[in-house]
Amino acid sequence: MASSGGGPKVPNYILAEKIGSGSYADVYKAYRKGTVREVVAVKCVLKSNLSKSALDNLISEIGILKRLKHDHIVEMKDFVWDDKYIYIIMEYCSGGDLSHFVRSRQRLPEAVCQRFLQQLAAALKYMREENVSHLDLKPSNIFLKSRRTPILKIGDFGLAQLMPEDDTNSTIKGSPLYMAPEIVLKRQYDAKVDLWSVGVILYECLFGKAPYSSKTMEELIEKIKKEKPIEVPYGTNISLECRDLLQRCLERDVEKRIDFDAFFKHSFVDLDHKPGPDSIAKATELLTTAVNHDTCQEHEQAFRFYSEALQYLVPALHVEPDASKRSVLRRKINEYLNRTEELKKIVDNNSEAVKNARIPKLQKLDSAPSAAASSAEYRGNRDELLKLTATTPQIRTAMEIAASGELYAHEGSYATALEKYTLALGKLLELLQNEPKGRRKELLAEEVNRWMTQAECLKELVNGGSSPKHTAETENVPEADLEKNCCIQ
Repeated sequence: MASSGGGPKVPNYILAEKIGSGSYADVYKAYRKGTVREVVAVKCVLKSNLSKSALDNLISEIGILKRLKHDHIVEMKDFVWDDKYIYIIMEYCSGGDLSHFVRSRQRLPEAVCQRFLQQLAAALKYMREENVSHLDLKPSNIFLKSRRTPILKIGDFGLAQLMPEDDTNSTIKGSPLYMAPEIVLKRQYDAKVDLWSVGVILYECLFGKAPYSSKTMEELIEKIKKEKPIEVPYGTNISLECRDLLQRCLERDVEKRIDFDAFFKHSFVDLDHKPGPDSIAKATELLTTAVNHDTCQEHEQAFRFYSEALQYLVPALHVEPDASKRSVLRRKINEYLNRTEELKKIVDNNSEAVKNARIPKLQKLDSAPSAAASSAEYRGNRDELLKLTATTPQIRTAMEIAASGELYAHEGSYATALEKYTLALGKLLELLQNEPKGRRKELLAEEVNRWMTQAECLKELVNGGSSPKHTAETENVPEADLEKNCCIQ
């Protein structure tokens, strides 16, 4: 048990800045005391704010989190309490939540959405095996492990409950915008409500807003009450597989909505090719076969095996944390993609190999060169911020330094750009901390967050990513050794 004197104090941890707040709890970034400064998130629940139902939810959340251990679920490390607070010590996800991530990019490419969906599906599959329903799936409850490695983690299990698929309930739970119609309309519901929420999340990632987005709660409820089916926006260029899954998840009739077995087996979810410890080994085996067929000029067979290998390789690339390995892996994938496209032209387009082949696109979630380049063109709300800071030269000067960093990045001078960003952000973060609440602070925080993302991209480039300048650590490693470490033929 912890001892309390005033505000929240967690034994063996130093609380830093507040990173979130709710109706009865605040969440802080914190550091473990000692030689190893582990970063965690601490949910501080003020006991006096807890109603009976809130206490029940908290007890349920702790009980469920103690059971759930999965790569795509935020890990609970411990919980302690004192006379004023209950502290839930959680894994820290430095990439923020999916809601902010989507808003900062307006909408995500289908390939990125598919990777995110795959990760959510893996977590849901595990949860179904544990008979757990989340009941409040939404972008703000889904977190990115870091900006550099886009790995999703489901969090906030405050409304979750043990619920076998065939059990039913009638208590209203969740957030109306992402809540299945049967919950809002106070009908009985079952675990399939989580699949409706997944459909809404996928829709928002693809198109930038949820299907029932409304200005008021009354407008939202009216939209939900209508029996009109949700439609994919006209003229949208998404694959047939993606469209099919969206429509089946967002089916208002529960009996017709996709069930969990069909969801996990759906070709767009494609759990078979989700990155795992054996992904590279499977790809290598397929590539060996492909190269043998290619050498013997058996083009159709080579095309088929290259295509299958790439379905393992491309997802593995996006979760590879080592910048040097990622750089080599990306180059090798490009080679195989080029050869696959060449074979596609050689092989008869009417052949079964071409018709059934799925050749994944190689697309970075946060491609550092393109992100850096596009930042020079991005304006957002900066013009408004410049007007609001006209009488504050310290902010204007720091913003000018950051803007010069954008120009250097646009020209490919990544090291210089990173220096500019680092200098500017050092000043801006200090100024932001002392800035009073209001529109100016909101806009300044928006710019700072975007520049911090750009700086992370540039840091990856300068420290061993795609930049021509390598760090001393990678400079002395022969390319052949790097390729060997990637286990690619």
